Amino acid sequence: MELQHINVKLYLENSGNVDLEALIPVFHNWIQDQICEELLIDVADYRHVHAGPGVVLIGHEADYSVDNTDCRLGIRYNRKAMLGGSNEDRLNQALRAALVACQRLESDTRLEGKIRFDRQEMQLFINDRLTAPNLEDTFTALKPELEVFFQKLFEGNGLSLNHNRDPRRLLSVAVKATKPLDLDALLENLSSCASD
Repeated sequence: MELQHINVKLYLENSGNVDLEALIPVFHNWIQDQICEELLIDVADYRHVHAGPGVVLIGHEADYSVDNTDCRLGIRYNRKAMLGGSNEDRLNQALRAALVACQRLESDTRLEGKIRFDRQEMQLFINDRLTAPNLEDTFTALKPELEVFFQKLFEGNGLSLNHNRDPRRLLSVAVKATKPLDLDALLENLSSCASD
C-alpha cells in the first residue's frame, strides 16, 4: 500500500494557556519569510469552530495548523501534494515537517513560552480514504511497517500503536512512547533513517 497525504499531529501539553490569536502574526511571518520547504500562501482563522481546525497556515503542497479536532490542541501537518519515494520516506518527511514546526513555535518569543508540545504522544492520519480506508484490515496491513518506522525513530523507547476504528473518520493511529522523547533527537534519528 502506497501512503500519500500523510498528516501528523503533535499535541500541546498546556493547551489551556494557549491564545490562538497570537499564532496569526507568527504564521504570517512564516509566509513572508517562506521558512518552510513548502510554498506558503495564506492564514485562515477558524477559532470560532468548536473542536475545529483552529488557525491554518495554508500552503500549496501542505498545510500547517494549530488544530483543535477532538478538543485536543496540537500542531497538525497536512501533506496535500503527492510525494515520491517509499512509505518510510513520506512518513519521514511529514514527521520532520511537524517536528520543525513544533520547534519554531516553542522557540518563538512572541508566544512567550506558552506553547510546549507533548513529548510522548502523536497522531498519524492518512488523508486518502480510497487508498487507506479506515478498516481493521488496512491497519493490520500497515501496522508492521509503522512499528518498524517508529521503533527505529524512537531508538528502543517502547511504543504503542492504537487504531481509531470509527469508519466515519480518516485512518488514524495514535502513537505513544513509553517515556518522553527529545525533539532534537527525533530530528537527528529522522536524518539517519533518511540516509539508510
